[in-house]
Amino acid sequence: MRIAISAESTIDLPQEVLDKYKIKTVPFTILLGEKMGLDGVITAQEIFEYVAKNKVLPKTSAVNEAQYEEHFANILKDADSIIHFTLSSEMSCAYQNAVSASRKFKNVHIIDSRSLSTGIALLAIKASKMVENGYDVAHIVNQCLEDTRKVQASFVLNKLDYLRKGGRCSGLVYFGANILQIRPQILVKSGKMSPNKKYRGNYDHCVVNYCKDTLAEFPNQDKSVAFVTYTTASDFAVDYAYNALKDAGFKEIYKTNAGATITSHCGPNTLGILFLTV
Repeated sequence: MRIAISAESTIDLPQEVLDKYKIKTVPFTILLGEKMGLDGVITAQEIFEYVAKNKVLPKTSAVNEAQYEEHFANILKDADSIIHFTLSSEMSCAYQNAVSASRKFKNVHIIDSRSLSTGIALLAIKASKMVENGYDVAHIVNQCLEDTRKVQASFVLNKLDYLRKGGRCSGLVYFGANILQIRPQILVKSGKMSPNKKYRGNYDHCVVNYCKDTLAEFPNQDKSVAFVTYTTASDFAVDYAYNALKDAGFKEIYKTNAGATITSHCGPNTLGILFLTV
C-alpha cells in the first residue's frame, strides 16, 4: 500500500527536506492588509515591514475544508492512503477543517500534532521513515498519536511586541519586560503556547542559557532528528544552538526558518530547538 505523508505549511520545512521525506504540504493564507498571499510565498521580511508600517499584525487564515479536499484528492491520485499532520487544534481550526474534509474519503487519517512549526516536522519525518520501513497505516497512526506527547517544542523571544499586538501579553507585562530586558521562553505544552522561563540581558547570551536549560530539562532525548528553527537570529545564536544539539549527540540536525504564519505571531529574533523525547 502506498502511504503518503502530508502537513500544512506550518511545518516550516524547506523544500529539499520536504522532498527528502516525501512530505506533501498545503499552505495557510496570509493577509497583509489588502494583499493576500500564501505561507511559503509571503516572506518574513514582508511581515516585518508590514508590522513596522501599520503597527498591526497580519491576519492568518487556516486551510479551509474545500482546500483540504482538493489537496487530499490530488495526493490520492498516486497514493492509497494519507496520514496528515495539522497545526495544534488549540491554536487553529485547521485540524477540524481537515477532519471534516477527510470524511469525504475512506483512507485519509488526520493527526492533531498538538504542536507547531518543526514540532510537526518531527512527527511527519518519523512517519515517513516508518513508511519506508514497511509499517502499515494503523501502526504508523497509533505510533504518531503516542508521539505527539513526546514533542519538545519551545522558543525564546527577543521582544514581546508581536505577542502584545496579538493580545497575548498585557501592556504592563510588556512594559516591564522591555525595561528589564526580559527574553521569555515560550513552551508548547498540551497543544498550547505557554510562558515558561524568563531570561534577561543580551539576546545571544539568553539563547546560550535557553539551550543549556532545555537540553537539561528534557534529558531523555530521541537523538535521531532535531531542529534549530528561527525567524531571524544572529549567526552566533544559530551556530551555538546547532552545536549544542550536535554535542548532545543528535544525528540529523536541521537549521530552518519559520514560515510566515509562525513568524506573524512571534516576530523577529525568535529561536527554538525542537526534538522528540523517548
